[in-house]
Amino acid sequence: MELTKSRVQVNIKTRVVTVEGPRGKLTKDLSHLAVSFTHPKKDLIKIEMHHGNRKNVATLRTVRTIIHNLIVGVTKGYKYKMRYVYAHFPINVNLEKNKETGNWEVEIRNFIGEKIVRRVTMRPGVDVEASKNTKDEIQLTGNSLEDVSQSAADIQQICRVKNKDIRKFLDGLYVSERTNIDAE
Repeated sequence: MELTKSRVQVNIKTRVVTVEGPRGKLTKDLSHLAVSFTHPKKDLIKIEMHHGNRKNVATLRTVRTIIHNLIVGVTKGYKYKMRYVYAHFPINVNLEKNKETGNWEVEIRNFIGEKIVRRVTMRPGVDVEASKNTKDEIQLTGNSLEDVSQSAADIQQICRVKNKDIRKFLDGLYVSERTNIDAE
């Protein structure tokens, strides 16, 4: 795999990939996969598998993509924008940081007029903020694509409409845009 920037350092030891860059450090444990890594020349990582069938060979591309996402995360970062969609009852969203864990919590009130307060705890390393220029929008940012996208999915899933026709009741919080923090 070709490394795009020389300011990124990739270290692989016993199938644990550690990527360091200007935005921080990310680690991913790939020890459950039967692949081997070699470093034939500068800025190149070779991923190999011996005697794999079709399904096993498909993991090679997955490993390549995981390493690529780690590299993009420590150089550019990831940003997900989520919009509130409601027909009648306006959705109230409060963002606060948990003092004990240090993780952000998203609190959703008045969803379809319900009195239930929905709380979603963001994964470590994911920051949430209300959009400054756009009404009814929040932005999730972080270095790890897995953490940012899973946090956005948790918010979207907790606002599912149950026992009603989902074609008519389209209320919820939905991902509207996926970009990088530092667009180069």
